[in-house]
Parts: sequence; C-alpha cells; structure tokens
Amino acid sequence: MTSVALESIIAIDGQRRLRRLGAACVVLLVCTLALFVTGFFDAQRFIEGAPAIQQLASEMVPPNFERWEHWVIPLRDTLAMSIAGTALTVLASLPLALVAAPNTAPNAVVGRIVRTILAAFRSVPEIILGILFVAAVGFGALPGVLALALHSTGMVAKFYAEAIEHVDPKPLEAAKAAGASRFQVITHAVLPQVLPQLADITIYRWEYHFRASAVMGIVGAGGIGFELMAALRLIKYDEVSAILLSILICVLVVDGIGSALRKHLK
Repeated sequence: MTSVALESIIAIDGQRRLRRLGAACVVLLVCTLALFVTGFFDAQRFIEGAPAIQQLASEMVPPNFERWEHWVIPLRDTLAMSIAGTALTVLASLPLALVAAPNTAPNAVVGRIVRTILAAFRSVPEIILGILFVAAVGFGALPGVLALALHSTGMVAKFYAEAIEHVDPKPLEAAKAAGASRFQVITHAVLPQVLPQLADITIYRWEYHFRASAVMGIVGAGGIGFELMAALRLIKYDEVSAILLSILICVLVVDGIGSALRKHLK
C-alpha cells in the first residue's frame, strides 16, 4: 500500500469520525433543548414539590393487601386481554406486513397505501382507542382487546415488514425461477427466514400488552386498571401501592415467561 493510499484512508476515516461527532453533538443539543422546554432544569419546582412527594410516599407505605382477593379476577382478565390482543395482532399483522414489505408487496402503490394505514394505526394511543371502543361495545375486557390489537397492528406489522424486507433475496429468486407461485415463494422462501425474528417481536409485544392492559382498565376496559382507578379516586394510596406491587409481580412473571420462550425458540 502506497503512502498516498494510506493518507487517503486516514483522511476518510477522520471525516467519518468528524461526522459522527457532529451527529452526536446535534442529538445532545436536541435532547438538552427538550429537557429545557419541559422544565426539567427548573429546580424550584422540584424543591416545592418535595413535601408533596414525601406526603404521598408516607401514605403509600406500608401497602395494604387486605382486598387482594378482589384483585385476582381483574389480574386474570388483564392477562387474558394481553394474550387475546397479541393473538389478534399477529393475525392482522402478518398479511399486512407481506403487503407492506417492498420485496413481497403486489406493487409499490399498494405497499405505500398499506404502510400509510399502519402509520395511522400507530398514531392513535391505545388509551384513546380504548375510550372509543368502550363507547362502541360497552365496558369490559373486549374494548381493551380491540384497542390493543388495533394499535399494535400498526407497530408489529411495521416490524414484521422490516424483517421481511431484509431477507436474503437469493432463495426468493430461486423459487421464482423454479416456477413457484407467489404464495409458495412466501411460504417456502420468505417465512422460513424470518420466523425467529417474528417470534421475538411477537413475544416482546405480548410483554408490552400486559403492561398496557393494566392501564386500559382506567378507561373502563376491564382488568386490574379498574381497581387501580377506584383506589385512586377514593384516595386510598396504600391500596394503590399494593395494586402496583401486584402488577409488578405479574409483569416480572410475564417477562420471565417471555425470556424462556425466546430462549426455547433460538
């Protein structure tokens, strides 16, 4: 390698490092500005809020588990909502992802339309969808399931589509050259490559759904969130802390199951 080539490589590497440093500075500046706009650097607010936080903490300790028997069924409903919401999400997300991914979409226009629809699903928070579905189908776990599934379809289908987009194109080309139909290309060349990734995405989303299901009850969509909201309205902060601890225990269990499933699928 000549000295000129070596100097050229060093110069290119220096430019890359400079660009990375510049990008990092921009990100740091934007984050600092966001913290400033939201009042994070207002020390006076923290000082004035300290007594209220101390009072609230004193009322939450020790946790009151006297009504634990009344929380078993809502926790079961929360778990059921998370599983049902995940199942509906997968059923809706996989076909939409196949249409949205550029390498499996029927054409570019259809793919763009589907990606726009998925973005619309993601743009509406679950809590808003929960309110709308409660108004449509009434109180209970069903509106929570529908809200979780609709919102998560926009997110999960996007992740599925990105995984499908980055598959190795050689098996697809070989299947097409062999005269395989579109369906056969998907089932024999696409899905076998991405199934482990799709399983990981699905399990992570189930873990998220359990935490989100706990919140859905606040708007009347069933689950432990309804009990949590009732305790907050009655200013029973010792029960609030007990319910939060119960949710934490369940979340740890669900996360543990999810981790075991991911290890099993590897």
